[in-house]
Amino acid sequence: MNNTLQLVLILLAVAVGVVVLCRILRLPAMLGYLIVGILIGPHALAWIPDAPETRHLAEFGVVFLMFSIGLEFSLARLRTMQRIVFGLGTAQVILSMLLVMISSLFFDLNWREGLALGGVLAMSSTAIVSKLLVERAELSSAHGNKIMGVLLFQDLAVVPLIILIPALGTNSGDLTSTIIYATLKAVMLLSVLLIFGQRLLRPWFEIVARQKSSELFMLNVLLFTLGLAYLTELSGLSMALGAFVAGMLISETEYRYQVEEDIKPFRDVLLGLFFVTIGMMLNMHNVISGFGWVLLILLILLPFKAAVVALLVRRLTKDWAQGIRTGLGLAQAGEFGFVLLTLTGEVNLMPPEVMQNVLAAMLISMLLAPFLIQHADAIVRRLSPKEWTNQAMRVHQIAVQSMRSDAHIIVCGYGRSGKALGQFLTKEGIKFMALELDPRNVRDAVAAGEKVVYGDATKSEVLKAAGLMRAKALVVTYDDTHSALKILHHVSHARPGLPVVVRTSDDSHVETLKRAGAAEVVAEVLEGSVMLASQALLLSGVPLNRVIRRIQETRASRYSVFSSYFKAIPEPVGEATEMRLPRFNGIVLNNNDAAVGKTLNEINLAELNIEVNSVRRHNVEGSQPSGDMILRAGDVLMLLGEPLSLSVAEKRLRSGDF
Repeated sequence: MNNTLQLVLILLAVAVGVVVLCRILRLPAMLGYLIVGILIGPHALAWIPDAPETRHLAEFGVVFLMFSIGLEFSLARLRTMQRIVFGLGTAQVILSMLLVMISSLFFDLNWREGLALGGVLAMSSTAIVSKLLVERAELSSAHGNKIMGVLLFQDLAVVPLIILIPALGTNSGDLTSTIIYATLKAVMLLSVLLIFGQRLLRPWFEIVARQKSSELFMLNVLLFTLGLAYLTELSGLSMALGAFVAGMLISETEYRYQVEEDIKPFRDVLLGLFFVTIGMMLNMHNVISGFGWVLLILLILLPFKAAVVALLVRRLTKDWAQGIRTGLGLAQAGEFGFVLLTLTGEVNLMPPEVMQNVLAAMLISMLLAPFLIQHADAIVRRLSPKEWTNQAMRVHQIAVQSMRSDAHIIVCGYGRSGKALGQFLTKEGIKFMALELDPRNVRDAVAAGEKVVYGDATKSEVLKAAGLMRAKALVVTYDDTHSALKILHHVSHARPGLPVVVRTSDDSHVETLKRAGAAEVVAEVLEGSVMLASQALLLSGVPLNRVIRRIQETRASRYSVFSSYFKAIPEPVGEATEMRLPRFNGIVLNNNDAAVGKTLNEINLAELNIEVNSVRRHNVEGSQPSGDMILRAGDVLMLLGEPLSLSVAEKRLRSGDF
């Protein structure tokens, strides 16, 4: 008992420390878990033994990882990206596996070991790459789109590899029949689960959800996930495969997002434990003694894998720069590679010393991944001289577009918020130049006649080409603090006096952005809470002018640019006067009310200076309803007017004094 408690306490302490440290250093927590596993494992400080109990706990981490992948599985997403996913993704995985398998034949590994090793090294890290692309605002770029498409296929490719690797590890003389038998068994089981599971899942989850108990719902999710994992294990397949199917089944229901939120703490904690156990597997003495082999595997992994991807993308797009960026983004090993490597070790398919060298090379490649992606532009310019010309042409095109603009506003990001801002500016007759990295948004905006160009606002030369020195203001419309700080840095150096407005999701980064030079920071949480409060106050009968005053006072205290204007608003009126001010009142029509069956024109509330603001019928609201609308029992009329007039109006609706 004491040993178990000690193990749990060590793991919890390490998990807390690692996550805090990685957040400070802006590194993926996964890398920290791996390093900690190396340090506290049996081959280093030996704080935690390499015990079966630890490995069993780590298996649950893999189960929840596969469950999360299944939960994110979307047929609609696959259809929109099918050319990249099934074209580029399939080619990358197959060619990478073949290349590794052929290379392994020169190092005294048989074709089975080479094929398994190829599957391990063909995977890339979704956790590291997606985080870096988001931070660099490159998720929607051309190369970012291709990287995410290939990663999506790799996630899917794990499923057949989980079936294939145990079959490769069997001592059966007839490998073909073993693989066919395992595949048929998997197909039959999956077919039964997918066909009948969906029919049983939805009504059962509906029964559980009706109980309105979060604990019961969570228990049901755990039972369903682990139950399917256990079922596939009983069938001779892996637990991870059952968890993937469980996620797929739930992803097609309306409970998907709730399940995703509920399962996240379990997944992250157990997944962290899995990566700690992976680190524990690494014996640094063996790695140091065979460091030449580690470097050789690393050289096969990084340059060759990057080259395969770059050549495939070059063939697809005729663009070397895009190919190199995509290749650098996918060159490293991935978390699913560890899953497959662990599975390879369980079936004794690979010698222990080879396992150690491969594991070390994978860890080093993942540590190098952030540096490769961060310096991708410099690498591309060095390997593809044409990229200098392409960048110069793009900057020139932006400069030509902005040449006629003077005293305009630069809009960084033209998504939903950017488009809404653009509409406001257009109505006011204010010129603007929008920079957007998503080619689809640029294409749609240009087709609509809007002044939007493809460009990265975090680059100084792009901002200057967009007319930074002539602009009247700059607005960052997307929620990305890291990117916004880069833009503020360029503005403060090139044009310190230019007002910059930044959007953020909450107020945690407001002071940081203001210190960096933002004139104002608009936090969505604040604006959302202000509007929520205003609607709640209005619908509860608080006078309209008092609600407006509360909104103005809140914004005056938050936005310095409005403070002098809001302070000039007259003080609140007396109680007697306030009782005559307009307010909202909701009235529900009953079956015996005189207004039922009448039109709004027949009731004629306008003569009482009452406005019918909206009518809600069966939870469907219609604002500013027409005069010929016939009222029904159960309708909720939202009336706006003075308190006395509202009382007279309610009496008219009830008694029929039309």
